[in-house]
Amino acid sequence: MEKASSNLSISIDFGYPFRLHQVAFEAPMCEAMRRERVFLSGDYSSSAEFFVTIAVFSFLYSLVATVVYIFYLNKYRENSQRPLIDFVVTVVFSFMWLVSSSAWAKALSDVKVATDPDEVQLLIPACKDPTNKCGSVNGPRWSGLNTSVVFGFLNFVLWAGNIWFVFKETSWHKGGSRLAGSAPDKQAGTFDQQSYNQGSFDQSGSYSTQGSFDQPSEYSQVGGPTSYSNQM
Repeated sequence: MEKASSNLSISIDFGYPFRLHQVAFEAPMCEAMRRERVFLSGDYSSSAEFFVTIAVFSFLYSLVATVVYIFYLNKYRENSQRPLIDFVVTVVFSFMWLVSSSAWAKALSDVKVATDPDEVQLLIPACKDPTNKCGSVNGPRWSGLNTSVVFGFLNFVLWAGNIWFVFKETSWHKGGSRLAGSAPDKQAGTFDQQSYNQGSFDQSGSYSTQGSFDQPSEYSQVGGPTSYSNQM
């Protein structure tokens, strides 16, 4: 009723880790110029903290991997277990980036709904009175949080693409390449050996697959005529 002396502005500050049920603000009351404490609703800290945790650990692992690749690459390749460990960790981080980014995107959508000015006004008893008019001056700014979701999925693409390059350093890929390279050589050697054995068999004089009954001159007798044609 005393609008001239009443503070009708309400500012609500919230942020990471988005435990909105712990965020309170002072709302004016129409009776006796009193103010009441009102809390927002919702707890989205688990998704937000999970997303940040994956980001921090992946950043630390990237730093360690960069140092190893630059200064200790020879030692990295000496032991076949190290590339395998690197490969498994890369796959795990790729999957975690996908899961955490999806969870955080869903949580951010819920945060937007819970902090919508129209939804917040429903929590204020004075705004439920039809004689009072409640409205929003400024809404929350979501550009930074929207960017974090985009970068989360970009990190998934980056880590997933890095799986192939790490896999090339493992013994699985190198062993498959050696087997693929030795298979044509083995087949060529077998073919050459078969050709050699066939030629030897033909030269033995006991049997010839290329011989024909139309060529009797190739058949000879010891101590007799040189051929059937000469005998006739």
